[in-house]
Amino acid sequence: MTIYRHKPGKRLAEATVVNGLIFLAGQVPENTEADAREQTANVLGQIDTLLAELGSDKTKIVDATIFLASLADYDAMNEAWDAWVPEGYVPARATVEAKLANPAWKVEIKLVASRG
Repeated sequence: MTIYRHKPGKRLAEATVVNGLIFLAGQVPENTEADAREQTANVLGQIDTLLAELGSDKTKIVDATIFLASLADYDAMNEAWDAWVPEGYVPARATVEAKLANPAWKVEIKLVASRG
């Protein structure tokens, strides 16, 4: 079994690939001044880039966990999510309220996708 660590840093890799599955690290917004919908769209764009770098795309996502700093942002997050996920390719998903590492983050998304 081969394990590939994509963009490894001192603390984490942006993704780990094993047995044809891509495990993304939690992705957080770069636009910390934006609202929840825009922060979610920013994170989803980062996910698109990482998946493309690894030979995959959003149609191959099998599981997603979305962490929201406040469930009051659930509808705003879903606006961006629903516009992003292609019809017929929705993954299994959980959304939870959590205290995120940076108080400016409204959303963090972690997911698993197939490489092939």
